[in-house]
This record gives sequence, C-alpha cells and structure tokens, in this order.
Amino acid sequence: MPRDIPVGNGYLLVNFDRDYQIRDIYYPHVGKENQAGREPCRFGVWADGQFSWMGAEWKKTLNYRDDTIVTDVIARNDHLGIELFCSDCVDHLETIFIRQIRVKNLRDSHRDVRLFFHHDLNMYENSTRDTVSYDPSTRSMIHYKDKRYCLIDTATNDRFGVDQYAAGEKGAAGREGTWRDAEDGVLGGNPIAHGSVDSTVGVNIRLEPNGEQACYLWLAFGTEYAEVKAYNDYVWSTSPAELIRRAHNYWLLWSTKEDTDLSALPEDVRKLYIRSLLILRTQADADGGMISSGDSEARHFGQDSYSYVRPREGALMALGLDAAGYPEMSRSFFTFCTASMAQEGFLLPKYFADRAAADTRHPWVHDGRNVLPIQEDSTAMVIYALWQHFNLYRDLDFIEPLYSALILPAAEFMAGYIDHETHLPHESWDVWDEHYGVHTYTVCTVIAALWSAAKFARAFGDDERAMKFNTAGDNMKQALGRYFYHNDLRRFARSGYRREQGYELDTKLDSLLVALFAAGVFAPDDYRVASTMEQVWNGLWVNTDVGGVARYEDDPLLRVNGSLPGNPWTYAALALAHWKIVRAENVDDLNQAVPLMQWVCRSALPSGVLPEQVNPYTNEPISASPASVTHGRLLHVAVLYLDKLELLQPCPMCGRPQRTHRRQPQEELNAYELRTVSESEARPAEKKREFAEVM
Repeated sequence: MPRDIPVGNGYLLVNFDRDYQIRDIYYPHVGKENQAGREPCRFGVWADGQFSWMGAEWKKTLNYRDDTIVTDVIARNDHLGIELFCSDCVDHLETIFIRQIRVKNLRDSHRDVRLFFHHDLNMYENSTRDTVSYDPSTRSMIHYKDKRYCLIDTATNDRFGVDQYAAGEKGAAGREGTWRDAEDGVLGGNPIAHGSVDSTVGVNIRLEPNGEQACYLWLAFGTEYAEVKAYNDYVWSTSPAELIRRAHNYWLLWSTKEDTDLSALPEDVRKLYIRSLLILRTQADADGGMISSGDSEARHFGQDSYSYVRPREGALMALGLDAAGYPEMSRSFFTFCTASMAQEGFLLPKYFADRAAADTRHPWVHDGRNVLPIQEDSTAMVIYALWQHFNLYRDLDFIEPLYSALILPAAEFMAGYIDHETHLPHESWDVWDEHYGVHTYTVCTVIAALWSAAKFARAFGDDERAMKFNTAGDNMKQALGRYFYHNDLRRFARSGYRREQGYELDTKLDSLLVALFAAGVFAPDDYRVASTMEQVWNGLWVNTDVGGVARYEDDPLLRVNGSLPGNPWTYAALALAHWKIVRAENVDDLNQAVPLMQWVCRSALPSGVLPEQVNPYTNEPISASPASVTHGRLLHVAVLYLDKLELLQPCPMCGRPQRTHRRQPQEELNAYELRTVSESEARPAEKKREFAEVM
C-alpha cells in the first residue's frame, strides 16, 4: 500500500498509508531505523457501543494544507455518525509528531465518544527486548529499549494525559495486540509489558448534539527518558495546537521563500512543483542524505527497502533543488557524499542516512574475476551535479574543501577506470541493478563528470589535471559513438558487453538514453541522438487510456500486461518532457512538454505524492511512493521549461526576454502573513486559559 502523506523534519519521518494508518516511523535518521512494526498503527473510534477502525468503512480524503507539510485529512463514517477533521505534522524543530483530531457529531443528541490510538513499535527496528509501560508522572505510555524512547500522550481542551491505556504482548500464542482490547470501548489498563510489545491509549470526549470537540495525540522520540519527558513538558506548556500552528507557518514560509514566478506553468503543475519541494524535504535527513523513498512496503515482499541514500538519485534531486533555489539541501547532500566516498575515489550504490554503507546485491567477484561492486554513474552524477550547483551559486568557500576531498579523488578514479584499448569505462552495474557491463547512461555521466572536474581544475589553476580530465572525456565521447551507435538500427545501444573484439550490444529501448543529451555529451540536434530519441519514445509509449512511458522495453518489474513495453513510469514521462523542451524551436514546440508534465500530475495521489510507476489501465500507484527522484526531476524539468520559454519569447525591440520567472524581492511578507493560520484559528483565547489552568 503506497505511503500517502509523509510528514517529517529531517530527524523524524512518519508515513501514513491510504487508510490513514501510520506505517513507518523513522528516527533518528530518515530512512535508517523504522521504529514502526510490521503491522499498522491503528486508529479507531467507539460511539454508542459501536466500534470502527479506520479503513474501508470510512470515507477519507487525504491531503495537505496548501504549501505545507501539515496534513488535511477528512474521514467520515455515516454508520457511526462521526466525522473527523485531522491535522498531522512533525514539529519543525523537535522530534515530536503531533495530531489534532476534531470530532464532529453528525447526530442531534448528546454522545459519549472514545478515540483509540494503537502503536505497534519496534525499537531499533526489531521486536525483541522492548518494554512499554504507563508512566504516572507524565500520564503517558512510554516505549523504550536501550537508547530509543517514545512517549505517547494525549490531551483534550480541558485536560492532559491519556484517559485509558493498555500495554501488551504481540505476535506470540495468538496475541494479536492491544488493539483488540479497545473494540469494546474499554482498555484493560495493563501498566507494563516486555518482549515483543504494543500499546493502545484512549481519549474520552463528550459531544453536544451536532457539536464537535478537538483532541490531540503526540509521540515524542528521544534517546533517554529525561529527553522525552522534557519534550512532553514542552508540549504541555506550549500546547499541541500552537505547535501545529507554528509548523504550518514555518513550512508555508519555507516552501514559498524563493522568488520563482511559476505563473507560466499550468495550475496543476505549479501545485505539484511546490508539493515536490515539501516532499523532498521530508525525505532528506538532517545529515544530508536524501533517500529514494520512505516507503517500507517493498520490505514485506523482497525483504529490501527503498529507504537508502543512492548517490545517483540524490544528485538528480540536487539538480532539481538547485534549479528551484534551494541550495542548502544540495550542499548538505554533497557534504554527505564527501564523507561517504571510498579511499579509492568511488561511491557505493547506496548508503544509510547515517553515512554507513548499506546492504548490497553487487558482489566483489563476477565471472571468476575480482571486480568493484559499483554503479559508476553514482560517482559521476555527483560530480556533474556539483558543477551545475557551482555554476548557479558560485559558492567558492563551500566548493574549495570539496575540490581535494571529493572532486579530485572521483575524477582520478574515473580517469583511471578505463579500458585503455577502447577508451570506454570498465564494466559496472547498470542503474536498474540488473546487468554488469558498460552502459550508455553510465558512459554519458562519466564523460559529463570528467568535463566538470576539468572545469573545477581549471578554476583552481590546476591546468595539468584539467587537460587530463578533458582528454579522457573527449576520448570517451568518441568511443561511445564508435562502439555503441548501431548503424543499421540508427540508434545508440543501451549497453555493451566486452568481447575480444569490441562489444556485444544490448539494443533494447531504454528511457535512460536521455543521458545522451541531458548530460551535455551530444547536442540534441545530433542526428544520432534525434534518431535514438524518436525510436525510444515511440517504442516505449504505453498505448492505453492511461498512457505514459515505460522505463525500458519488456520491463518485467511488476508488469501488468506482457503485450505492453512495461508499466508507465513517472520518471520516464519527465525524461520525454525534457526532450521536448530541449528540442523546441518555438513556443508551440515547447508546449508539447506541458501534457507530459500534466500526465505526471494525474499520476500523483490526491496529496501530490508521486509513485514510481502506475497501473497502465487504472492509474493506481505501483511500487514505491513517494518516488523522491521523480519529485526532484519535476522541479528540474519545470524550471527548464520556464527558462526555455523566456528564450523563445524575446522582446521584439531589444531581443531580451519579455518576462522573467524570477520575481523582484519584496520588502514585506504580506502574502505570507495573509495565508498563515492565525492564533485565534489555531487555538481560541479561552483555550489558552484552559491549558494554563492545567499547568
């Protein structure tokens, strides 16, 4: 089930599924330790002797408040006569997840209603030796093991502390969990459990006829009891409503702080652009790593996860963030890569967000030969993206230490990791983790990286290395045309496998052949590139009512119909849009990219979260969501579109662009102030007194 509305702050990431159940809780690093268990953390309502867990019985809309990372969820259950209006967020400063639930009575009678929150937590991502207990000093439930603590507390308008609680064991001797204890509306009150544990807390509220009342839940994460207790005191003294208001205002300002004028984009693309910025923020760790996706669902099937930092994908995200005017996140990512680089000068295919090497499927031995378990494009894309970053921001003080620590080691490695007979790179694994060989995408990124390193070297007065890297890149470009262009097919092959004489070519169509022009290796109007791209897009278009572009020909991954080239991938549609943009000679040509960006918008969940791929017949998400790299590519392609639009609409008098997508700086933040949630909306004045009286 896709993850629909992630919320986070770089230290804590919480993911919901489409049934509005918490499924992932990453702390203290985004994507590293998933403190949630294999079962969902359930949320249920008891009213008039009837009980319902959040699920199919509830009509739900899962969304965000505009331009924020605060959720806007409505759930209605006509059978219970209850409607819920929910807001969820992670505090923008501390590791505290906060929920506000406004409960509306749909009947014209007084009613006692009870809300139950079940938490299946596995500290350190395993279910052994955990403890959960009721803490009378904080009136909360606390899960803990070693240096991992989670405090769970609740409040209503007039009191703090849980009204009901139960600690229990799960997964043994038929014990399903304490959530079963809630279904009669009364929790048993067991104060402690250890081993494989879970807990449920309850809140009792009294509703007036057709009235409503708010209640709050928060989870505070820390490394010791004193830390989570201090967080709990902070929530009590500030109030959960005020913390949600502050988070709303912070993220609204963060997402709109740049002066980029997006008015030339269609409204759906503009909204997805802002949402992509915010989604990327949730998938970025405070130490700089940006994960492919926080969706842990793949773990349940392939015993693996998408929650790794892949340098290649991080570089693509950095390109989008830099284009959008958010270089701070890119700088953190490049610093992450510098600290992670192997002594030999290469990056591994994936890391954990704490910079530790992640598990891998790539061996050190292949066909009886000692090999490096690398995808060379992972190293190359980082150097290429770093030059694009520097070209935009000229932040020399940031770049200077990276020259010797990151750029030179990587460039020296790439300049040496070459078949000296063919001048192409030695074999490595492809982007899709499937084939060991020489791949056009990899070759293009290495050429672009060598040229980028040469520019850095020249900037630092290192002329000898500049010539060395340039020459290696030039030779590699010539070799790519010589060995990988198939004259009979009139297109580049996607891969080649070294033989005694040259390469045995794999000529399957692949959307990643976009690198031929996207990395700046060949001009878009090169006849070989144009012919290749025409065949790629014609061959990979998915001819269904949904449409879209497959990632490559005969793609087997989660394939729905064998007669199609594959499922539509959101990333591949943006690659085609990129091609339309660079090839455009007039505005009509350029606007051919717009329906492709809008196709990506239609593939998003209602919240704006983009999946990796979709069902070619139903448009339902398939595989991981959010797909972080697609959100990054959306930013990049949208800015490319705006830049090209300026070039194609010059002033007839002076020849300069008639408009710019960069606004002039504003002296005041009037628009921001008008759109923030006022304090009176978040917490009426009388509520302030009530919270003060509790303290």
